[in-house]
Amino acid sequence: MVRTVDLPTACLSVVMPCYNEVATIETCLAAVLEQELVGEVIIVDDGSTDGTRELLADMTNDRVRVLFQPHNQGKGAALRAGFAAATLQYVIVQDADLEYDPSEFPKVVGPLVAGDADVVYGSRFAGGEAHRVLFFWHSMGNKLLTLVSNMFTDLNLTDMETCYKAFRREVIQSIEIEEDRFGFEPEVTAKVAAAGWRVFEVGISYNGRTYDEGKKIGWRDGVRAFWCIVRYSRSGQRYLRSF
Repeated sequence: MVRTVDLPTACLSVVMPCYNEVATIETCLAAVLEQELVGEVIIVDDGSTDGTRELLADMTNDRVRVLFQPHNQGKGAALRAGFAAATLQYVIVQDADLEYDPSEFPKVVGPLVAGDADVVYGSRFAGGEAHRVLFFWHSMGNKLLTLVSNMFTDLNLTDMETCYKAFRREVIQSIEIEEDRFGFEPEVTAKVAAAGWRVFEVGISYNGRTYDEGKKIGWRDGVRAFWCIVRYSRSGQRYLRSF
């Protein structure tokens, strides 16, 4: 059981990768800044071409920093830059769309603050929280990737691909992120498992987008994710060395 503790204010660094999110970035940032836990937001624009960069140029203040990638490199590359810039005790990933609700930060960060966890995943498939009903095969793909990841890492996650991953800062800054795109998710999961960090999972809500609404991950990213599971997990590395 996770202990209940009082959550400190301004203890959380929010790393927000951003690519062509002009329609949602302002609303998303406002929701993040409403949370008392949040001490800093590090937005990493990944070469947006839809006006997002121009909008972000006016958003910097004492709680918001904006980093501009010289060109589009991918979510993993943006997160790598954001994690390196984080300065507070805890770090969480927040996509710049409106799929995840920042009001649930306390739920996700709670096990870290209590000292029970080093890493916390917010699961869309655990806890019975509300979620938008969308694509069957996309959901099955997520669950299959989680299953295969669990087989190679010996974790028992329900949602490896979730955006909401929270870390003690020294944990995430000790991990070398090599993947530039969505391979970040299986890579960081494999490396967290290999290092033996304490992992907790909490149920969260989810308001997923359609591809017409701006969702970017595709089937090629799913194929890459399988490779990343094998490449970065300890059991996968042993398997590769056997050839």
